[in-house]
Amino acid sequence: MTDWSQVVRQHGPVVWRTAYRLLNHEADASDCFQDTFVCVLELSRAGAVRNWPGLLKRVATARALDRLRQRYREAVRLTRLRDEVEGAGKAAEPSRLAEEAELAEHLRGALAKRDAQQAEVFCLACLEGLDYRQIAKQMGITVNDVGVLLHRAKSRLRERLRAHGPAPAGEHSAKETRP
Repeated sequence: MTDWSQVVRQHGPVVWRTAYRLLNHEADASDCFQDTFVCVLELSRAGAVRNWPGLLKRVATARALDRLRQRYREAVRLTRLRDEVEGAGKAAEPSRLAEEAELAEHLRGALAKRDAQQAEVFCLACLEGLDYRQIAKQMGITVNDVGVLLHRAKSRLRERLRAHGPAPAGEHSAKETRP
């Protein structure tokens, strides 16, 4: 049986330094510290750990990098949202707003008609900003399955939305070419 208080006392400083060095943020490093030990606890239940410092450093590094990616994704998302809000307040044309509302309605309808897994993967990836690994873990499927489901969902949504929208420049429907 592992004495976790001893493991944390002995290797905690290494985990903290690893996380803080990468994150340079105390709260994020603290979260990463906890995530690391929770992950290693789960790993230790699967089998004996032979190299505590190596495993802890590896997991702490992975968790810190995950948190960095999450931080940058969130910053990009907030920047885009701020730009959209500022842009919408400046020159929001009524026709453009109506088109966007109609497109959003078509998207909701198209998602409702998709396979439940495809729709869920699409929403988690495109609306929530989760990466493939996070989606796979949350849904209990493989990362490869996430990629396949997302590709299928995007392809079918693209087809459905094209049917409701104007033809892209240079394309003409059969109705437009007949006299």
